[in-house]
Amino acid sequence: MVVRSKEVYDNPVCGERVVIRRGNDEGDGSVLIWDLYLEPGGTVVGEHYHPTADERFVLVSGKLGIRAGGRSRVLEEVGESVLAEAGTRHYFWNGDSGPTRIVIRMQGRVDRFEQAVFRQLYGLAQDGRTDSNGKPGLLQHAVTSAEYADIVRFAAPPWPVQRLLFGVLAPVGRALGYRALCAEYRDRRAPLVAELDPLPPGFPEL
Repeated sequence: MVVRSKEVYDNPVCGERVVIRRGNDEGDGSVLIWDLYLEPGGTVVGEHYHPTADERFVLVSGKLGIRAGGRSRVLEEVGESVLAEAGTRHYFWNGDSGPTRIVIRMQGRVDRFEQAVFRQLYGLAQDGRTDSNGKPGLLQHAVTSAEYADIVRFAAPPWPVQRLLFGVLAPVGRALGYRALCAEYRDRRAPLVAELDPLPPGFPEL
């Protein structure tokens, strides 16, 4: 599965709206770039890290609060950026009273990122199958996280604890009908496409 330029993905629980700038159908498929619009109060679902991909966050407008590698800062100037290298824990949020827009560039193992996040996690949020922070229930979380551990891992509890817990709970979840990538999200095409908003003059090369 791939994502393509101009496709739109929404997480209404977390206040995130994604517009794909460069899909993983381009080049060798190792780069994925998207515009992320965060509503006031919007945030990513939990502190996490990517074992096999680097992720760069570049501010376009508004303010972005971000914690990466244990260091917190607020991006306020257009073009300011933070790089979370593979394995670096990170968490971000809208640091302004109005909307914030950033560009995210992910490089590395991105071929299944869209399955785990844009399709499964966002789909669950759209269908009201997450808590108020955007996280799915324990059994669904165990099944999905066990499958996509090479792509994204939540920072807490520590990974050895998660691995042990998922080893117990994931088979139970699968037996009860939970799937790492639900068929309805796997087959659901992006419901919208949108023209890409222009980037400011002098914006860093992506």
